[in-house]
Amino acid sequence: MNAEQLQALIAAGLPCTHLSVHGDGRHWNAVVVSEAFAGLRPIARHQRVYATLGQKMHTDEVHALSMKTYTPAEWAQQAN
Repeated sequence: MNAEQLQALIAAGLPCTHLSVHGDGRHWNAVVVSEAFAGLRPIARHQRVYATLGQKMHTDEVHALSMKTYTPAEWAQQAN
């Protein structure tokens, strides 16, 4: 699995206004910005992202994924 493939999986399952993925092939870091996160707690946001990966986490194709999740409004505040 490479960064482009992982990013494509997330983007296919979750409408994102910003998405970046970096890692070494096993350990990944992602920044995911989606309106779908509005009103959700952090754990629910992470579960939404994990759901886009399907069995990839269980089969160890994606060993570890650390993420920061934001709504578009939260992301805009990060820039300030």
